[in-house]
Amino acid sequence: MRAVASLPIGGRVTPGFEPVRQAFAENFARRGELGGACAVYLHGEQVVDLWGGIRNKQTGEPWERDTMVVVHSATKGLAAMALALAHSRGWLDYEEPVATYWPEFAQQGKEKITVRQLLAHQAGLFAFDEPVDRNVVADLDRLAAVMARQKPAWKPGTRQAYHALTLGFYEGELIRRVDPRHRTLGQFFQDEVASALGEDVYIRLPEEIPNARLATLSPPSRLRMLTGFPLRVMLEMMNPHSNIHRALVTNPGATVYQDQQRVYARNLEVPSGGCVGTARGIAHAYGAFAAGGRELGLRQETLDLLGAPATPPTRGFYDECMKFDGVQFSLGFMKSTAIWPFGGPRSFGSPGAGGSMGFADPAAGIGYGYVTSQMGTALTGDPRDVALREALDSALQSPGNRLAAVERERSRASDTRIAG
Repeated sequence: MRAVASLPIGGRVTPGFEPVRQAFAENFARRGELGGACAVYLHGEQVVDLWGGIRNKQTGEPWERDTMVVVHSATKGLAAMALALAHSRGWLDYEEPVATYWPEFAQQGKEKITVRQLLAHQAGLFAFDEPVDRNVVADLDRLAAVMARQKPAWKPGTRQAYHALTLGFYEGELIRRVDPRHRTLGQFFQDEVASALGEDVYIRLPEEIPNARLATLSPPSRLRMLTGFPLRVMLEMMNPHSNIHRALVTNPGATVYQDQQRVYARNLEVPSGGCVGTARGIAHAYGAFAAGGRELGLRQETLDLLGAPATPPTRGFYDECMKFDGVQFSLGFMKSTAIWPFGGPRSFGSPGAGGSMGFADPAAGIGYGYVTSQMGTALTGDPRDVALREALDSALQSPGNRLAAVERERSRASDTRIAG
C-alpha cells in the first residue's frame, strides 16, 4: 500500500482560502486521515475543491477527483432538501399533519403528527416493531404499509429521539405522495438537485457506477472504538433493547446499504444514511441553498423557515436515543448549537457517522462539504472536519481575503436593506 503522505493533494483553492488547504494537508499529517475531500462554495462560487489520500486501504489506490463515498447520516440533510423543494412548490406544508398527504399514516395515534414534528425527530417513530430487511426496504409499497402500522413510542411532540434510519423512509413516502409524478425521494433528488447542479451525489446509487469510483470505508481501530466513544454510548449501542440499538443497529440496521461485492448497494434508497457522493456535490447543493436557491426553484419563505430556530418538544431537546442534551433538529436538518456549532445561527446541515459533514450558512453564503473514508469516533464534530471549518472561518475573516471582503460588504448591504 502506498503511504498516505506520499500522495499529493489534488484540487484548488481560490486565493485567500489557502488556510483550508493547509488544514486539509494537516489532517493527513496529524489527525489520522486516510482519504477524503473537502469543498466550499461562497455565494454560488466554488472557492475550495480538494481531495487526497487513499480511497481503498487494502489496495492503496488513490483518492481521485471523482471518487465517491457513503456519508451515512449526512444523507439526512440532502433528503431534507427534497422536502424543502416540495414546500417551495406548494405541495407540502410543514405545519400540516402527515396524514393530510398520506391518509393511511393516521393509525396507532399518529393522526395529529405534523410534518414538522416528524422531521424534527419528535414523532416517536425511531424504530420498527415489524421485521424490516433489505427486501422490505426495496419494496416501497410494502415498507409504506409497515410505517403506517407503526405505533409511536410515546405521545408525539413530547420528546426528541434520533430517528437514525426510519426518518428517511417516512420522508421518502411523503415525497411519493406529494410529487405529481410520484417519484421516489432518490429519483426526485437526482432530478431536481444533483442533475440540476451537474453533480455526483446519489441517494439511490445506480447500477452503472463502477466500483473503481467508490472509496471503501476503513473502520476505527478497536482501541479507538473503546476510547473514542463515551462509555454510556457504547453500553447503549450494545444493549439490544436500547433505543439507539433499535434505531441504528438492527431492523434494518446501518449495514443495509453496504454490499460486500459492490461496496455499496445499488438501486436501494436509504434516505437517512445511504447517500454516496463527492464533497463537491454536497457543498454545491448546500451552496445553492445558501445563495438563495434560485437555480433550484426555492422560495425565500422556505429558506427563512430553514434558517429559523428549532422548535423544541414539550420535554426539551434531551435525546432519548443518543442520551444527551443539546442537539437540535428542524425540518430534517440539524441546527448549529453550543454542543455542535457550525456556521452561524441560521445554519442548517447534517453530519454523518465517521466524520462527514455538509451544511449551509445563508448569512455567510457558504455551502460546505467534507467526506472521508477513515471512520472517526467523535460524536459532536470530528477533529478533521472541525479543523477544516475553523480554517474556513479564519479565511473568511482575513482582511487580506479580497473575495471574502467583497462578500462581507454584500452581506452588510443586504442586512441593511432587510432592516430598512
